[in-house]
Amino acid sequence: MIDDRDRGYFGRGSQEGDKIGFLDENTRAIFGRSYAAEPDILIEQLRKDEAIVEADTLLLTIPNQLGVSYNAHVIEAILTTVAPALGWR
Repeated sequence: MIDDRDRGYFGRGSQEGDKIGFLDENTRAIFGRSYAAEPDILIEQLRKDEAIVEADTLLLTIPNQLGVSYNAHVIEAILTTVAPALGWR
């Protein structure tokens, strides 16, 4: 499922924590960590995230600027590999 395009776009590293940013000069925003890894590693990372385990709904950000074909590839990988392993429906 994962190919060289994925590694080229997202690398092999991961963002290990939340990031703090600003929406404007007075409004702070906290952005949750990003997950991008090989499927077996990603599945284990998601299993260990208490917020994800307890959530009844998740928002997945798909990199739409990379085109329809790549988006379909990402969604297929999530639906066929990650979601079943985590018991998502």
